[in-house]
Amino acid sequence: MVKIRLKRMGAHKKPFYRVVVADSRASRDGRFIEELGYYAPLKDPAEIKINEEAAKKWLETGAQPTETVKKLFKQAGIL
Repeated sequence: MVKIRLKRMGAHKKPFYRVVVADSRASRDGRFIEELGYYAPLKDPAEIKINEEAAKKWLETGAQPTETVKKLFKQAGIL
């Protein structure tokens, strides 16, 4: 199954995340199919940038977003 999930990046105690499309069997920070955007929770306010066209394409083809990504999509106005 293909999932839309977060990939953790950044230094120790200073995370930011990339929103990626990956096979559900791949490791959290491992191989992915496509990068859709990023999420920076430490900025004030938190910064969310997502490629809306690509996200909708993947949702239409059956990719399942995780709970956190679902919340980010709602904030970005995609869902």
